[in-house]
Amino acid sequence: MSSRGAMSRSKSSKRWLREHFSDPHVKRSREEGYRSRASFKLREINKRDRIIRPGMTVVDLGAAPGGWSQVAAERSDPNGRVIAVDLLPMAPIPGVEFIQGDFSDQAVLDHVLNRLAGAGADLVISDMAPNMSGVKGIDQPRAMALAELALDLAARVLAPGGGLLVKVFQGAGCEEFRASLKAEFATVKTRKPEASRARSNEMYLLASGFRGQNRKFAAP
Repeated sequence: MSSRGAMSRSKSSKRWLREHFSDPHVKRSREEGYRSRASFKLREINKRDRIIRPGMTVVDLGAAPGGWSQVAAERSDPNGRVIAVDLLPMAPIPGVEFIQGDFSDQAVLDHVLNRLAGAGADLVISDMAPNMSGVKGIDQPRAMALAELALDLAARVLAPGGGLLVKVFQGAGCEEFRASLKAEFATVKTRKPEASRARSNEMYLLASGFRGQNRKFAAP
């Protein structure tokens, strides 16, 4: 890396740290016991759309460190279930069943299906994002690939009428992905919570009313 590139990366890192520690949502997450500021994104979307209700079964993809799982467990209580999946380890959360592994692997998918025991999930949520390189031509395809994987799993585990909340980044492939959602769900809405950083091009697609053509509840 050139000295100019290193200097640019250093300036970017320092700016991110300043923003992070001055971020009111970071402060609130610490005060309220959430593991990440991302919890407030899901809380805001849920307040508007009531996607998580008591007794629901929720599958959280790319769950670590657990901010979304915490919110899902709170809002689905009593009698709800949250099944969280991530490559990385995650400290236990009351009311959350954690599976460590790559959910695109058949063995991990089978584990999720076995946990569901044929019942199907009510909601799949995904706040996944790739490790950003800063090169849009690399980062955008990676981000869309993660969204496609989330949709594929949702089509396998959702009960009819279920929903999917998935993070995407505005750019190449986004409209094509939206069209894929419309083919599987009755409605698709766009959400940009206030807790998202203003300079971020992230947004969330909320798909509701899964039509259920691709149901595969039983593990092979």
